[in-house]
Amino acid sequence: MECSAGEKIRTILDRRRMSITELSKKIGTSRQNLTNKLSRDNFSEKEMQDIANALNCTFNTQFTMNDTGETI
Repeated sequence: MECSAGEKIRTILDRRRMSITELSKKIGTSRQNLTNKLSRDNFSEKEMQDIANALNCTFNTQFTMNDTGETI
């Protein structure tokens, strides 16, 4: 089973030895707001990109058409 975005972010935070408070400051939101988003797994694509940048990661999003294999 694949991990949710929130679980992935928490894993990266752990590996980077960074707290939710530190990440929230880097992305310009409150700790409480980020904690709520992590628990609800509710992120926009822009927020995911901002989080990836703050965690020194690359965030990729794409659609793959199952019938043709084309990625968009």
